[in-house]
Amino acid sequence: MRQAVLGVIAGLALAGIGMFWWQGRAAIDDNAPPPPLPEAAAPDPEDLPLTDPGAMEGPSPPEVSPLTREEQRFFRYDRNRDRLITRNEMLSTRSDGFRKLDVDGNNLLTFEEWAVTTVDRFEEADADGNGRLTPREFATTAPRPAAKKPACKC
Repeated sequence: MRQAVLGVIAGLALAGIGMFWWQGRAAIDDNAPPPPLPEAAAPDPEDLPLTDPGAMEGPSPPEVSPLTREEQRFFRYDRNRDRLITRNEMLSTRSDGFRKLDVDGNNLLTFEEWAVTTVDRFEEADADGNGRLTPREFATTAPRPAAKKPACKC
């Protein structure tokens, strides 16, 4: 009998401690400061300019040169040949893929623009139109492999 009474008292004590702890934690959350307001950021001079993508022209085709493989890779990004790669030069290789997704041409990719492209890709792969892709249909969404270069450098 004594053990039962001690068990009930211990249970009530633990329940009381739990209630005080829970209420104390709720009071701390209620008094928490509000999240900081977002600050208006100054325009970054390295931001990509807004332009009409249809009027832009890419660089001229590369010519054969005695550069090493690493120098060739470096100069693919260094468009103005100043031996420094800026953020804009690094991002310029991704421009064409971005322009395909940016339907309205405002240089902002919204979720809707991305979703429309993804839904169109899904609908192209769904040959039977049932809203589900079989493994064979899904295999058609794989990126096409790049053309292999000949092994001989004759």
